Formats: sequence, structure tokens, C-alpha cells
Amino acid sequence: MYLKKKNINDPLKRFVEKENSKEVSPMNPPESYSYSGVEEVPYEQMSNALKQLIEEHKLFTEMLVEFETSLIKWGHQNWIFDKDINRGLKNFFIFINEKIPAHNYKEEKFLFPGLRRKLIESGEYNKEDHSKTAIEVLEDEHIKISQAGAVVFNFLGLASKLNHKPSKGIIFQITYEQGIKIVETMKLHIFMEDKTLFPLAMKLFTQDELNDIDRRFFTPL
Repeated sequence: MYLKKKNINDPLKRFVEKENSKEVSPMNPPESYSYSGVEEVPYEQMSNALKQLIEEHKLFTEMLVEFETSLIKWGHQNWIFDKDINRGLKNFFIFINEKIPAHNYKEEKFLFPGLRRKLIESGEYNKEDHSKTAIEVLEDEHIKISQAGAVVFNFLGLASKLNHKPSKGIIFQITYEQGIKIVETMKLHIFMEDKTLFPLAMKLFTQDELNDIDRRFFTPL
């Protein structure tokens, strides 16, 4: 087994374990990849803005596969880098620093505000706090994914400066675990948007509202 047994007394381990041990969210139950209960909308019937977001999700999924493959290979090689691993990590950091923020901005600027109102009006909200909907969960994940990416980048930089091999190995394992967590979170995030949130948008928005979102979505800033 290439991953070392966790040392629960290590402060860096406790930090990452704390970050990774969040409560199950309303949009992230154990059976999250099962049927969502929302009627499926064929891609061809989606609005142009939603089609664009779905296409970007497809590219993101390809990037996540490359990143995950690089991480797993890196772990199997006992934290030895090679050109394929370096390329996978480099592409991921470009992706999370350049592509993800632009994508999230479009969702948060043009889609989420109106959809949040629609969800509340239709009763799709947290039953304990009517002001909270799936939108807040997804926006929170946008932030957490960005923060986790920064942790991976910074830990790689920190480990590269260490000469003490055991300490370097501990930090590399933390980096690996955090990277895998990013992959898992983003895959589920994409699934929930494509299979639940976007079909709800098509159901709850009027055609005029969808047209207005398209117009603003594709208008140059």
C-alpha cells in the first residue's frame, strides 16, 4: 500500500481531516449520484447559457481525470515526479486558477441570483432555514474548491523546500489526500448542477427569463 497510515497526532493531518470531515449537505447525501427526483431535460432543450455551462463541465471532467490519474501515479511511485505527473499537476493549476473562476463567475452572476428566488418561491429550500437553498451550498463549494486548490499548490511548494524525507512524505500525502478530495467534490458538484440544478432552472424560469439570462450571459463584459 503506497499511502502511509495516518498519524492522528500530526497537526497538518488534523487540519486536512477537519477540512474533509464536513457534515453531509442537503445537496450531498451519501446517495448523491442516484436519481435526484428532478425530471431530466434533454441537452437539446436546454437554454444556450446552460448548454455552455454543461460543455464547460465536460472539459472540467476531462481535466479532473488527468489530475486524478497524475495523483494516483504519483502515490504509486512513492511521491516521485515524472514528466506526465508534472504536466498533469501543471494543467490542473492553470485550470483551477484561470478556467474555474470564470465559470463560477458566470454561474454566480447570471444564473444563481434569479434561480435562488425561484427555488424559495417553489418551496425548494432548507426546511430548517427557509433562506437557504441549494444555491448557497454550491456557492460555498466554489469557495472551498478554490481554497483546497491553494492548499495543494502551497503544500507542494513547502515540501519541495524540505530536506527531511519523513516530513516531506507527510506533506506529500496530505497533498495527495487534498487533491483527491478536490476531484471527488468537483465531480459531485458538476453532477448536481447538470442533473438537478439546471433542469430545475429550465422548469422554474419562464422562456422570457431564460432568454434574458442568455442575452446577459453572452454579452461581453
